[in-house]
Amino acid sequence: MKIPEGFKIEATEWRRHLHTMPELEFDTFETAAFVAEKLRAFGCDQVETGIGRSGVVGVIEGKPGNRVIGLRADMDALPMTETTGLPYASKVPGKMHACGHDGHTAILLATARLLCASRDFSGKVVVIFQPAEETGGGAGVMIKDGLFTRFPVDEIYGMHNTPGIPVGSFAIRSGVFAAASDVFDITVTGRAAHAANPDHGIDPLIPATQIINAAQTIVSRKICPINPLVVSVTTISTDTDAYNILPGVIRMKGTVRALDAATRDQAEKQLKHLVPAIAAAHSATGEIDYRRNYPILRNDPEMTEHAARAAETVGPVDREISPDMGTEDFAFFSEAVPGAYICFGNGDTAVCHHSDYDFNDAALPPTVTYLQRLVQDRLPG
Repeated sequence: MKIPEGFKIEATEWRRHLHTMPELEFDTFETAAFVAEKLRAFGCDQVETGIGRSGVVGVIEGKPGNRVIGLRADMDALPMTETTGLPYASKVPGKMHACGHDGHTAILLATARLLCASRDFSGKVVVIFQPAEETGGGAGVMIKDGLFTRFPVDEIYGMHNTPGIPVGSFAIRSGVFAAASDVFDITVTGRAAHAANPDHGIDPLIPATQIINAAQTIVSRKICPINPLVVSVTTISTDTDAYNILPGVIRMKGTVRALDAATRDQAEKQLKHLVPAIAAAHSATGEIDYRRNYPILRNDPEMTEHAARAAETVGPVDREISPDMGTEDFAFFSEAVPGAYICFGNGDTAVCHHSDYDFNDAALPPTVTYLQRLVQDRLPG
């Protein structure tokens, strides 16, 4: 399973090339074209593009066998300005690969090349290159576009780099891995007035601020203390920016994060109750548009064990990593198909979503080796 030195160099070149050309959300068309070209050159038995708008899927057939496993990488970048000053830094103003998806794509490409070259497994491997992981729910869109109908798999595996974990090390947990993520828009409507005569209007700022404070009582008083929940109002705006005018309308946006379905349901129920009730108490009106966004990411216990065992042949594995209140849209895949999501070490680097972040190329070989071993274990030849 040793990776040829030339492959290491080539994978690093792919990764750094992708780093120069970051694309956002579903607009990953140049990245997708690069991926599809490589997969065809490797000799993939089938390469399909445009799944979920700009997703790419490759099918690699091994020896005769009935089982099929899926391997997923994400391709999109973030709307940030890079400050690394690296020779291969982003060439696109205001966009950068600040989460390592360039590295994830290079890892899966290198894995696909090695699998195409060896074919030393029984069954099929489906490699899935997904757009819009950061925002847009690209995994869910690919599924709605017929991903698993056209390319059925028995199980699926995802991965993500983690700064702070040593290169060559891994972290995973069975069960709940990452939180559900919902979003909401709140509108509080009063009646504008001159600030010198507040009694002539209905000030929506008062109920708006009380709604913000009351949202935290959902966490502290309506939810079991051992069940993690985050309710955050993240923006607030008014229909005026004058010093001497009380606004007529307040708009707020926010997010809810939960690690279990009942807590998620309760948070939604309470917000929908609080917003109109608090507004009405001040003679204003309150409306909330609450939208389910990303589901809870759960690792299947059996698939988690397979992933952990494969990773242990490469390096140390922490099997009890704490659940994350962040979200990961691999959750859409693992809702549809039994799967497992693993973190791998990026070493002592800037954190993800930081303008100084860069994927550690030293993480390419051990992670490719892990995926190779996973395929051999799950599809023994």
